[in-house]
Amino acid sequence: MAEKEGATTERVHMKSGDHVGAKAVVGGHTAGGGVVVEVREKKGPLRAAIPTMPFPLAVICLFLNTFIPGLGTFISAFTVLCGAHSELVAQRGVCCVFWLNVAAALIQILTAVIMVGWIMSIFWGMDMVILAMCRDQGIPQDV
Repeated sequence: MAEKEGATTERVHMKSGDHVGAKAVVGGHTAGGGVVVEVREKKGPLRAAIPTMPFPLAVICLFLNTFIPGLGTFISAFTVLCGAHSELVAQRGVCCVFWLNVAAALIQILTAVIMVGWIMSIFWGMDMVILAMCRDQGIPQDV
């Protein structure tokens, strides 16, 4: 099994043309002769603290982050206090996740001058929308 910095290799569920729904093991051979490999992103604490919000609120946060870097991230921090789920809530608690989101917003605001924060802010907003879409479609967050 191969391992890269920030990514790990795990098991895979694969659908091939011959065997729909067949399970494939990482490194195992498929019916077509290929090898199945899956790479999962290992999120840092700031990324894992992004809350899963309702879709309209996530779109608003993305819009705010696009035009005023960090504002949407700052507002999303308060959604954690209102019950929005995050990957870190079970491990670190609601208060810690709130402060991690506030810290991410401050980083975005302070580094927006050199464009890094603005780009980070837009990506943060896109992650919020992706998490909201996954929530609405019932897709697990670790995918």
